[in-house]
Amino acid sequence: MNAPASFEIAGRRVGPDAPPFVIAEMSGNHNQSLGRALAIVEAAAKAGAHALKIQTYTADTMTIDVDEGAFRISDSASPWLGKSLHRLYQEACTPWEWHAPIFVRARELGMIAFSTPFDESAVEFLESLDVPCYKIASFENTDIALVRRVAATGKPMIVSTGMASVAELDETVRAAREAGCRDLVLLKCTSTYPATPAHTNIVTIPHMRTLFGCQVGLSDHTMGLGVAVAAVALGATVIEKHFTLARADGGVDASFSLEPAEMAGLVVESARAWQSLGSVTYGPQSEQERKSLAFRRSLYLVRDVKAGEAFTRENVRAIRPGFGLAPKHLEHVLGRRASRDATRGTPLAWDLLG
Repeated sequence: MNAPASFEIAGRRVGPDAPPFVIAEMSGNHNQSLGRALAIVEAAAKAGAHALKIQTYTADTMTIDVDEGAFRISDSASPWLGKSLHRLYQEACTPWEWHAPIFVRARELGMIAFSTPFDESAVEFLESLDVPCYKIASFENTDIALVRRVAATGKPMIVSTGMASVAELDETVRAAREAGCRDLVLLKCTSTYPATPAHTNIVTIPHMRTLFGCQVGLSDHTMGLGVAVAAVALGATVIEKHFTLARADGGVDASFSLEPAEMAGLVVESARAWQSLGSVTYGPQSEQERKSLAFRRSLYLVRDVKAGEAFTRENVRAIRPGFGLAPKHLEHVLGRRASRDATRGTPLAWDLLG
């Protein structure tokens, strides 16, 4: 299957013929301060992120206010252990009245700004702000009604895969395409926070691209940059990472978020990984590399010879540089006679053999 076609989001090319599209996910790292949220926007822009993403929901659109049983987080490995779902979403939500100033500031700084809606009312709200694309969260990718509503906008969709099975993803992709989505990216995503490299399985990326015929990227919850950069080598065209000013500041997602210097490193290193892909090629790759022949061995005269004199191991050696006959020809050269006088340091060539 040919590589999925590239497309544009707000004038920025996304696809295999462009450097990876790097998204800084603010999530709840604003810690309920608009000033901090705007500082995160500015830090993301300074780090070189191409896009700033937030999330659009309220605690009441996500769940109900119950603080017991399945509504209380009990996973001992979770950074949110002991909190009720409702309380978590109260802390993490981005107030809807903040969306406009966040988006305006991001655009002023040259970034694309968009969001993840968690219900249809959020889609309507984001449409009023004219977002250029949408993200579907991993836990919402089986909400087919939401997928269809977002797809009906006709705007590019980025969908995290999370725990979805192949059958579930097939249903999601079909629903999106049938409802009007032409430009789709699936993000390989491990729905643990933080995730470990050992459970990230990024070799799924090329398989997913072939299976669904769309671009594939990575929503990365691991620490550091290694997994994201490796994903680019496997064809990831989009990289999403949570972002904060400093993990030490705390916040619902701070523990698995990048800091500004790390985000800057991700932008640079993912672009370098993309630049390095190239094509299947052997031999010298550039004029500069051809100059490196000086460091190969080849056959040279190490003594002066007269016309008619035999070539021997005393007057011919395989040495650097590499501008003479290849060393493999030494046995064919020995015993042959010089066709003309030649001085020490002359590279052997076939026309020198009589």
